[in-house]
Amino acid sequence: MNSQISTSSYPCIFLIGMMGSGKTHLSKLLAKKLKLGSYDLDNLIEAMDERAVCEIFSQDGEEYFRKQETKMLKLFGEKKAFVLATGGGTPCFFDNMAWMNKQGITIWIDEPVDVLVERLIPEKAQRPLIANFSDEELKDFLENKLAERRKDYELAQIKISGSAIDENKLVKKIKEITKS
Repeated sequence: MNSQISTSSYPCIFLIGMMGSGKTHLSKLLAKKLKLGSYDLDNLIEAMDERAVCEIFSQDGEEYFRKQETKMLKLFGEKKAFVLATGGGTPCFFDNMAWMNKQGITIWIDEPVDVLVERLIPEKAQRPLIANFSDEELKDFLENKLAERRKDYELAQIKISGSAIDENKLVKKIKEITKS
């Protein structure tokens, strides 16, 4: 069975979830399998603003960042087919989750906090938001953020666990949604 989908009938795919859940990695895998473009929202914001996300937060604050994030996200309304890895907070502001659900398919990569902690500990130095946290503080931070964001994440059309991702099954689910 061919799991390729023609881009003419293929929707926009938005990957959501916590930092460390694997959104960027999965976006590349899906895009390759489906022959679509893969994008990372945070990387696009950094390129547009010519600053790292952590610099934007520290110099201009979260409200400015969230407005830039939404502005960049809405530019994807002009594209026909792609896979976009969003930032962890993207679905939680300015009705972005409702907008993404109208534009295409949303997929929540739901990883247990312990898995996120394990993945993020070696990356703390590259992630200024969590760089100064002890391992226990990191776990508490992630648990609190997930609790805040869960109501938005749960609006996703597909929910998967990153550790149980089967790309072929995911492509099949996406096909089913696009037919309905």
